[in-house]
Amino acid sequence: MHIIDDIKPVTYLKSKAADLLNQINKTHRPVIITQNGEPRAVLQDPKSYENMRNAIGLLKLIAQGESDVRNDRVKTQDRVFKDIEKSLKAKLK
Repeated sequence: MHIIDDIKPVTYLKSKAADLLNQINKTHRPVIITQNGEPRAVLQDPKSYENMRNAIGLLKLIAQGESDVRNDRVKTQDRVFKDIEKSLKAKLK
């Protein structure tokens, strides 16, 4: 990976937007856009962005589960199935 190729000034974005989009979609690497030498934005292809969002969602669920275990907010498998069975029986009545 050549990170230097993935950092571009905003003027490059303005003058070569099509080339930059082709690079992003070809390499699937995000590009950091700088303004006055400071990072200001990140451009990323849609599929990589979607994959990143999905991964973040899964990590949040894992973190919530770990928190529940640490705080003893858990149920046994038997309890879960009994609760489901009770709920289904109530709906059939």
